[in-house]
Amino acid sequence: QVQLVESGGGLVQAGGSLRLSCTPSGRSFSHYDMGWFRQAPGKEREFVAAIRWIDSRTYYADSVKGRFTISRDNAENTLYLQMKSLKSEDTAVYYCAANRNYNSQPNWDYWGQGTQVTVSS
Repeated sequence: QVQLVESGGGLVQAGGSLRLSCTPSGRSFSHYDMGWFRQAPGKEREFVAAIRWIDSRTYYADSVKGRFTISRDNAENTLYLQMKSLKSEDTAVYYCAANRNYNSQPNWDYWGQGTQVTVSS
């Protein structure tokens, strides 16, 4: 069974930092683009960041650009999302995802179960 398992979520004060991790199991995603999406209560799932497998090019939503950094460690088979200067509007469930080709729509092939990030003001 293919799984993407996120970890690292939690409660943090505004201005603080968190690092999310995503570890795939059941298959290799080394030739997949990987990304993070988030969904706040009452809102649609939205794109946060992505990284291409072929050249490690990164993409970010405007709302997180300059504050969040996506990276992947192929040797450890792990995807990361470093989040800094967190704001209350970053509060959401964060999902790891994998897809053959990057796009910013929440229609990717594989998804994790999500990890809650709560930013208190």
